[in-house]
Amino acid sequence: MAELSGKVAIVTGGTLGIGRAAAEGLARAGASVMVCGTNPAHVETAVAEMRAEGLEVDGATADVASVADMERLVARTVERFGGVDILVNSAGIQRYGTAVDTDEEMWDRVQDVNVKGMFLAAKHAIPEMRRRGGGSIVNVSSVQAFIALKGSLAYVTSKGAINSLTRALALDHAAEGIRVNVVCPGSIDTPMLRWAADLFRGDRGADDLVAEWGRMHPLGRVGRPEEVAALIVFLAGPGSSFITGASIPVDGGLLLTVSVALPADQGAG
Repeated sequence: MAELSGKVAIVTGGTLGIGRAAAEGLARAGASVMVCGTNPAHVETAVAEMRAEGLEVDGATADVASVADMERLVARTVERFGGVDILVNSAGIQRYGTAVDTDEEMWDRVQDVNVKGMFLAAKHAIPEMRRRGGGSIVNVSSVQAFIALKGSLAYVTSKGAINSLTRALALDHAAEGIRVNVVCPGSIDTPMLRWAADLFRGDRGADDLVAEWGRMHPLGRVGRPEEVAALIVFLAGPGSSFITGASIPVDGGLLLTVSVALPADQGAG
């Protein structure tokens, strides 16, 4: 549980969902963790709850789409903990719409948070990783980097870009001992998923819709944030030392399926 002892991590989007679970997992593995979020109350709560567990954490309120905020975030982390070894880019937003009904402001905000934010965080964290002799960046994408959900143009585009960004970063910085990988979750029971369920549930309960989405995964359920976090912690640590540029699904088998099915009486020959 102390394989990350002495390491320093930054987790953007670290107050809720997958980011929160990743921050907890990294800290439990021995890392000192700077948690970043946009809501000051969420940052304060996350830090207080993790410190109550005895974990070494601090928090900062910042917008990942702001170059000044990302520069300050990295500088604060270095001042507080002495350096940066790990960056988890988990901040992200979901918006729905086609090309026709997605306005420019919505498009720009999704790309700014989901893609530009990862670029800016990496831009400022990588020089600090160089000073430490290497590091690990883990980006959080989606199965929608590989497939598309109807009516999710901006989000789907951003997730494909994250996977390409990951490959480019991995190639550019491999010789410096900086590894960059991306995890691609399916449906995970997070505040974002619950927000989507509230949008689309109609007269149904949100729990019913989430359960239905879960049944679309071969494992028959939605995932838990800690199941994604376990992979993030692995990719951040020494056990993954020969892995870089990888795009790894955490999707309950969702990408194994196709929407076209054989008639029931034919079976699988």
